[in-house]
Amino acid sequence: MPVAQAVEDFQKENVRRQLQSKGTKSAKRRLKAISGRENRWMSDVNHQISKTLVEKYGKDTLFVLEDLTGVSFEASHLLKTAKQNYDLRSWAFYQLEQFLTYKAHENRSEVLTVSAKYTSQRCPKCGTIHKENRDHHKHLYRCQCGYRSNDDRIGAMNIQLLGTMWISGDNHPRYERITTALE
Repeated sequence: MPVAQAVEDFQKENVRRQLQSKGTKSAKRRLKAISGRENRWMSDVNHQISKTLVEKYGKDTLFVLEDLTGVSFEASHLLKTAKQNYDLRSWAFYQLEQFLTYKAHENRSEVLTVSAKYTSQRCPKCGTIHKENRDHHKHLYRCQCGYRSNDDRIGAMNIQLLGTMWISGDNHPRYERITTALE
């Protein structure tokens, strides 16, 4: 991200912070206007993404999404720039899911939401689930069986497999961690 954009984003957040601390009627009006502008922008982005997905993959497609209900995107959990932190914390995932669902249904396609549990911890080669196999900082996944890849790629592969399980007749596909006597 260019430095100028980062500075502009920081200034926007600073203006919001100042208006919130002021608490006057005009400050609240201005915050409402800023919020409305951000909401319209986010809705437009979600419409564009969902439309592009449905157009690109065509009819009779199964879109599989992680259920992100209750997932926290607090700034303390995020390691990226201020702009990316703000965008992630304010992203309307549920709205994107709703837009994708109605557009997919218009196109004879389906949207499936699956549990996010263990999707980035499960080895797609041997099926073992170990939290320690994932290095968040390097975005790297390493399994004891020797399989290595990007942790986001691992998550995508596991989400795809959950979709395949659903198509095969499992109405509630999910991964469960099985503990052994050695653990």
